[in-house]
Amino acid sequence: MNTKAREIFLKIYRFLQEKYRRRLVYLLVLAFFTLIEFIQIGLVRKTLMFYAIDKGIKVVEERFFPRSGSPEVDIRRYVEDVLLGPATPDAAPLFPRETKLESLLYRGKTLYVGLSEAAALPPLEGGNVFTNLHTLHSEIQRNFRYVKNVKFFINGNEVFLR
Repeated sequence: MNTKAREIFLKIYRFLQEKYRRRLVYLLVLAFFTLIEFIQIGLVRKTLMFYAIDKGIKVVEERFFPRSGSPEVDIRRYVEDVLLGPATPDAAPLFPRETKLESLLYRGKTLYVGLSEAAALPPLEGGNVFTNLHTLHSEIQRNFRYVKNVKFFINGNEVFLR
């Protein structure tokens, strides 16, 4: 081992002698690998909006979704997550738990969303089907700026929003 490499090794060894410096290096290495994995997976942050059960105010949740490269797949994942409901304990789902996404089609800046028959039922925690559809509509447009119009269908029948 040459003297220059030996000097560098000794400096690193002395630097890591202190416990807090070792921990700092461990954290930096962990953060670096986490960042690399995050970039490699390609996650994107999306906002989900629900309502608090007792107050009726909006509750915001942020979730990370893998980027697929297909706008239709990205929107489908988002809508399915909204239908699953909130992770926040004091928030109510927008639609009844039985609601399923039957179809989703994105063509010409218009999104067509087909929901199951259960979407027409009011949620157990109260609320209004049209308010919830408006919320979903605005959140889709906010999270996916390229969607200009959203049309909802429940059990094959178009829902006209005001």
